[in-house]
Amino acid sequence: MGMTTFPSPETLYPVKLASARDHKGTVFLAPATKDHPRMEVGEYTYVSAHQPPKDWAQHIAPYLYPFSPEMLRIGKFCQIADGVVFITASANHRYDGFSSFPFGIFDGGLLGTPAMPEPGPDTCVGHDVWLGQGVKVCPGAVIGNGVIVAAGAVVAGQVPDYAIVGGNPARIIRMRFDELTIAALNRLAWWDWPIAHIRAHEAAIVGADLDLLERAADQIDRRASS
Repeated sequence: MGMTTFPSPETLYPVKLASARDHKGTVFLAPATKDHPRMEVGEYTYVSAHQPPKDWAQHIAPYLYPFSPEMLRIGKFCQIADGVVFITASANHRYDGFSSFPFGIFDGGLLGTPAMPEPGPDTCVGHDVWLGQGVKVCPGAVIGNGVIVAAGAVVAGQVPDYAIVGGNPARIIRMRFDELTIAALNRLAWWDWPIAHIRAHEAAIVGADLDLLERAADQIDRRASS
């Protein structure tokens, strides 16, 4: 299973090529964006790009500036494909008046000018979310745990846990599991287990064996209480 060689979540380049060199096109996002004050990323979430950028934070969230009032929060074990862009709230223009033109950005008066909108909401992604090729996530979107977003989708608003969504605007195609199973998965929260325990029960996680997953969770509970 290779459990002893699974990379640390602090590893920047977790994938090795056959030559043993780092694959620069895939990074664990947390260490790649650790210096960005407006981005919070959980362990083992990765992002890929066919043309690796110099600045991964700017690559996936180009409007999230160090001085932005909003946050981008992404959970653990998320899978972010090439071309995914988070269009965070600082990309917004004010559009409640006669013009949406951002006059202030052209004379150095960006902050506090009448043309600028009020601070917008945070954008939040749950755990174990798969964002397909070219997905666009709009300001303030809240994407639940276990969600799969089809390639090219444009996501706004709230997406419930374990939904599969697609389209522009993204709509629910189907739910991955029934309500009881979704509640159990959120309660078990396997993404919070130690990585060795996750790998030891990988077959139950990827094979949807809820009974085995429940027993694996009991093992952790017994260790914690002993």
